[in-house]
Amino acid sequence: MSALFIIIAAILLLGPLIAIHEFGHYFVARKLGVKVLVYSIGFGPTLFKWTSKKSGIQYQLSALPLGGYVRMLDEREGNVPEEDLPYAFNRQNPWKRIAIVAAGPFINLAFAVLLFWILFLPAQEQLNTRVGAIMPNSPAAMLQMQVGDKITTIDQTSVSTWEKLNFALVDRAGETGTIVVSVDRNGQEKTFNLPIQNFLNDQSKSPLDALGFAPYRPEIPAVVSKLSEDGAAIRQGMQPGDKIVAIDGQPMKEWFDVVQVVQASPEKLLKIEVVRNNQSVLLEIMPQGKKDNMGNVVGMLGVQSDPGKIIVPDSFKQTIQYNPAEAFVMAVEKTGQISSMILHSIVKMIRGMIGLENLSGPITIAKVAGQSAEMGWQTFFSFMALMSVSLGILNLLPIPMLDGGHLVYYFVEIIRGKPVSEQVHLVGLKIGMVLLGSMMLLALFNDFMRL
Repeated sequence: MSALFIIIAAILLLGPLIAIHEFGHYFVARKLGVKVLVYSIGFGPTLFKWTSKKSGIQYQLSALPLGGYVRMLDEREGNVPEEDLPYAFNRQNPWKRIAIVAAGPFINLAFAVLLFWILFLPAQEQLNTRVGAIMPNSPAAMLQMQVGDKITTIDQTSVSTWEKLNFALVDRAGETGTIVVSVDRNGQEKTFNLPIQNFLNDQSKSPLDALGFAPYRPEIPAVVSKLSEDGAAIRQGMQPGDKIVAIDGQPMKEWFDVVQVVQASPEKLLKIEVVRNNQSVLLEIMPQGKKDNMGNVVGMLGVQSDPGKIIVPDSFKQTIQYNPAEAFVMAVEKTGQISSMILHSIVKMIRGMIGLENLSGPITIAKVAGQSAEMGWQTFFSFMALMSVSLGILNLLPIPMLDGGHLVYYFVEIIRGKPVSEQVHLVGLKIGMVLLGSMMLLALFNDFMRL
């Protein structure tokens, strides 16, 4: 994946989200009679601008596509002709100003609902929540969960798909205690209290890995079909057609076993036994350490397998089909679920239950945008919807400089009966700049550490 592809994917992701956010402010302002002067996508030097002869509004595209703004007529930003005073933003009653400011975040949430609705409309054949594998020495194994158990609820929340199941687990991030997992085993309900401690603080593990169960996965033979020219395996003599039978004396039953051991062994010398032309060959190979999107170092051999035609047993499959009304309800529920998860995560981060290394900035977002674009329009739309929810929720936080901070001022004005003083605005501005600047620097630092 080239740097140019990542940049284009990031622009295609963030550009519409920023434009829609600012359009919310712009649209409601005009509908409520406030005069709009500038509608800008991006900050910094202007690349392109056009002024409407009818409205006098300047539309522009700027060089830094990490935000945007709508500039409205306002006495606090310059002299306003007397005939235009009724159209100035600061002259509007607080409820109108609240509607204008809140429109940006809420249109982002509405856009996420639209994207999720589109994704829910087509019939989807996917894996059901029947357990396909239990990891040895894991909480699930110790409490004797079994392959074939169909998970029905997590902490009494119904989960019909692996996506819902993962969301329910991620909502427990940073916590210590137990996760209550209910399953259907041959028509009988069984409940397991899986112990957790600082759940998901280890970023190298997914929620399922941490608990020790996984969806169904087909058994792919541990046979090498292709080698990367710059990979560790080809340099140490591995060849296409080699069947990996053991690593450091540990038998490899199928390809996933190989992947698990190799990814957990970056820069560690492994003794890999392969069968080549019916003869056993012992190779010593050190997997290269490479960072994933979250900065975790994983081992890579530079080999691929050919899974062939994958057949999933009917007992592990389900077809989900929603009509337009049902798809809309599901889209609203999913948007609400993600919003709640983001807010809970922020609270846990403030309380120290989740590490600050989980913050991501524009570099990580761009990389994930590129990867999701490579995987197809549905994955890209799903990531765009997630980012739209994040943009909406983060802008509603009560931090000066963000939309949420302005909303706090206007609600205080309604309660007090008079506007918040300019001195309070100035102090809030300084606090907001420090908070947002610190968050951005930390997010960028985390991005660079993951490179």
